[in-house]
Amino acid sequence: MSSFAEGITGGDVTEGEDPVVRQAAIDALGNMNGTVVAIEPTSGRVLAMVNQKLALSSGAQPCSTIKLSVALAALNEGVVSKDTEVALGGRSRMNLTKALAHSNNAYFEALGRKLGFEKVAYYAHEYGLGELAGYDIPGEQLGAYPEEVIPQTLGGVGKMCSFGEGISMTPLQLGAMVSAIANGGTLYYLQHPTSPEEIMNFQPRIKRQLDIAALIPELSDGMAGAVHYGTARRLGLNFNEEEILGKTGTCSHAGTRFGWFASYANTSSGRIVVVVFLQGGRPTFGPKAAEIAGLMYRNLYDHNFFIAGTPTPADTAASRPTSTTP
Repeated sequence: MSSFAEGITGGDVTEGEDPVVRQAAIDALGNMNGTVVAIEPTSGRVLAMVNQKLALSSGAQPCSTIKLSVALAALNEGVVSKDTEVALGGRSRMNLTKALAHSNNAYFEALGRKLGFEKVAYYAHEYGLGELAGYDIPGEQLGAYPEEVIPQTLGGVGKMCSFGEGISMTPLQLGAMVSAIANGGTLYYLQHPTSPEEIMNFQPRIKRQLDIAALIPELSDGMAGAVHYGTARRLGLNFNEEEILGKTGTCSHAGTRFGWFASYANTSSGRIVVVVFLQGGRPTFGPKAAEIAGLMYRNLYDHNFFIAGTPTPADTAASRPTSTTP
């Protein structure tokens, strides 16, 4: 599969998207074979979804982005704190912050084995994997989370927790989980307005509250480290005016390479979650997805998206009482 494509926005339904955010995403993605999804984390509103056919597909192996779910599970279970050093063989040891920043596979394989499949799967489902992320988004597919641990010949629970082996995750599922991290623990149904009327009548819908508020500071240092000095440092080549926290993912399946990057802007205004997913050949990998996200943040910044006092696209809707659905 080629890492490049033309006409990927054909068929996208855009009438309910924020035009500034959408254009920033299109310009950043360029001719790469991928999708960009931008979400307002305080409401679950999808502000832009570029290449909707891919964004709403059955997903792909999450690669190292699965480490966010595993890290939250380990923190929740008290297996580690951000400073706990885990032995990785020989004299090598590493803590959670460095393991997230550098996406260390051995560290997360060790966490997976300590947690065991049942706990890993429980938290993955709690954070939205294996279920639709959207509320009545036409065409959205489910992804897949195995009902039992993958065979040891394929790496068992360790590879599930380091590379997402055996798992299929959608950009919307990853975006919903990162939105919950960004907002302090509310897992919203993602909603994609398709008309001005739907924007006017938009109301957030809460899927469930996640007990992660106390864990986010333990996680955020590693996500910030990924951007400052780790696997996502390409982002900083394009944008460094605001703090961005994120996680990359790179792997391949059946000859196709995947590049993931999920992030959010840690600012007092203009909060936004950006998920970039790429597929193709050698030019496709997580750091390239981070570079694209950096271009998008740059475009948004240049359009005053992060200036305090500037209304964000979902301010009006987010100020209404949230509605909870079963």
